Amino acid sequence: MSTPTATEVIADAVDGAAPISLAEVNERSELLVRFDRSYLVPADTFLRIAECLTDPRRPGGPFRALAIGGRRVFRYHSVYYDTPGLRSFHDHRQGRRARFKIRERVYKDSGERQFEIKVKGGRGSTAKHRRLLSGSEAPTDAGSRTFLAETLRCAYGIAAPDALSPSLSTDYLRATLVGDGERITCDAGLSCADLGTGRMVRCDADLVLVETKTAGHLSDVDRMLHSCGLRPAVFTKYCGALATLRPLLPANRWRRAARRVFGSDDSVSSLDSDGRAGRPYGPAGGVVNEIPEKSRPCTTGAL
Repeated sequence: MSTPTATEVIADAVDGAAPISLAEVNERSELLVRFDRSYLVPADTFLRIAECLTDPRRPGGPFRALAIGGRRVFRYHSVYYDTPGLRSFHDHRQGRRARFKIRERVYKDSGERQFEIKVKGGRGSTAKHRRLLSGSEAPTDAGSRTFLAETLRCAYGIAAPDALSPSLSTDYLRATLVGDGERITCDAGLSCADLGTGRMVRCDADLVLVETKTAGHLSDVDRMLHSCGLRPAVFTKYCGALATLRPLLPANRWRRAARRVFGSDDSVSSLDSDGRAGRPYGPAGGVVNEIPEKSRPCTTGAL
């Protein structure tokens, strides 16, 4: 009997949970200002934890699964923007207070697109600012430029960078479990494309990327993960992927976690017939040497 993959276990976990609507999530635990903790969780461990969280007999009530239009597992596509010198990457590497990430996020199942800016607040909290993109509107348009400038001025009193262009794209599957005042996102099948060098990498198929999102304190989920021998990982999709795809970058703080997520550089994945970076359900992580034409970002141009 084969070991279930991360994509299979997140589907199993949410299929067995009671549903919760997006409107109720926003009402109970929107958490646009929050504390995020990342964990790299083996698929079998994740399934045991999810079963405990969604058990109707759980003290305090079970976690419920976000459900929209009958779906509980959703496809995400993001394009990150950075300066030619990778200011955002290096500001995070150096732990600068005034650091930010800029991306376009596409919810592929609904087609909704958001221009998002994540900034750091007091005591290490994360604040996410969002602007809906409508029709053919691009993150390079004037409305997004103004939104970015106002967000960075209000957050840090700094000007927006003069030049921004697409630097990395990510694709993955996500399920979300929601409790009172907290939620966890569960990602699997991650693939990342370096839009500057033309290389791609994908996540170990046995790994669920879990983020706990709370108002600040350690949650029951954090404690449960700790009891399984798991501790928060120094990892973000943007910085961890770039650290792997550009090994000459100074990125020691992410190397250990990135090796766990993506495996070794000599594990090269094959390309699907549709031009993506290998099957998201495939057996191993690894680096692909070139981005096929169909995998180029849907957003072009520079800010």
